[in-house]
Amino acid sequence: MQPNDDTGAPPLTGLTVLELGSTAAGPFCARLLADFGADVIKVEDLVGDPVRNLGETFGGSSLYAASILRSKRLLSMDLRQPEVCDIIREMIPRVDIVVENFRPGGLEKWGLGYKDLCKINPEIILTRISGFGQTGAWSSKPGYGVIGEAVSGLREMIGDTDRPPSRVAMPLTDYIAALYAAFGTMLALTSLQATGRGQVVDASLFESAFSFMENSVPTFDKLGKMFSRSGSKLPHSTPNNLYPTKDGSHIHITALSNRVFQRLMVAMERPELAEAEQYASQVNRARNEEALEKTVSDWAATKNLEEIENILEKADVPAARIYKMSDIFESDLYREREMLVDVPDERFGSIKLAGVVPRLTHTPGSIRWAGQDPGSHTHDVLIDEFGFDEGRITNLIKRGLIRTNATQLSAPSVAKSN
Repeated sequence: MQPNDDTGAPPLTGLTVLELGSTAAGPFCARLLADFGADVIKVEDLVGDPVRNLGETFGGSSLYAASILRSKRLLSMDLRQPEVCDIIREMIPRVDIVVENFRPGGLEKWGLGYKDLCKINPEIILTRISGFGQTGAWSSKPGYGVIGEAVSGLREMIGDTDRPPSRVAMPLTDYIAALYAAFGTMLALTSLQATGRGQVVDASLFESAFSFMENSVPTFDKLGKMFSRSGSKLPHSTPNNLYPTKDGSHIHITALSNRVFQRLMVAMERPELAEAEQYASQVNRARNEEALEKTVSDWAATKNLEEIENILEKADVPAARIYKMSDIFESDLYREREMLVDVPDERFGSIKLAGVVPRLTHTPGSIRWAGQDPGSHTHDVLIDEFGFDEGRITNLIKRGLIRTNATQLSAPSVAKSN
């Protein structure tokens, strides 16, 4: 990979990524790389990645896959067959990064571990996402995101105090680990440019989630105190909670600093409380949390949601309703920030996908096309990129080792935000 010369092309243009993972963590990591120009070649099972069976479909096509597999070229192969593993090894000299999230030892069983790959390509970066890491007594345990979340302590922090730990209705820890894996991949690329050596990026689900618990570690070490779930409020940060409004809605208000708290009290027409000793500092507000929470809650209950939003916006107090997807689709904020991208697609007509994050001023990322059907690019990639001939492709199809799709991806149209 050559450094981008600031021509406006995405910064990972020229980088080839081979994705061997499945479901959420591996595909999301590779999706982030694809968003910024990497040529991601995803190998999925002949029946398709299990992610295609999660969520809803439209016209028989997975809507989840349309997003998480976007801008990727999709190959369908049976990795459990030794000859297919031979094909993967043929591809490695032209690959910069391999992303996988099988159980540790899976790639080694197929002869595709790091020691095998770096013999073929010493500069290869192998990004590995697993439940409990590539080493240690737990490395061989199966681990889904929510299991890693439970072990990390993060799950203990989610939910209401009077109920068992809850969960976010999405694969949160898979995404957290994928972000760390993508970050680690960028660090490995930086090291590669300096040393000429590839390496393994080892990102585990439980460690990635545990890293979010950083405040809890020294607190328990020195004080023996354990944080736990606290519902919608944030401990030691009052007022910072979700408050019911008169019309049955809710608004989250955050007034942590002294200046913001003063503005909130003025907006509530209670300026004297900002000067009262029990509320004059963040520490004192935390000590008198119950009384202050009641004061703010009682005030919010006298206002309709839109009314309280207007009052707090004029007062420059951070506050927001809890947005549903219907609110997001109607929001000027999302439209102005181009976070709803309208992507042309033959199957859907067009489909809206979440925009690219983060934003780069000179070399921004983009969505080149929505995730396609299984095997959409098997034929073209093997022929054009890796030099297979038609006879070999036909033979592999007849023997059930690969799958192609007659509908190949046409030249992508420019995706537009909406």
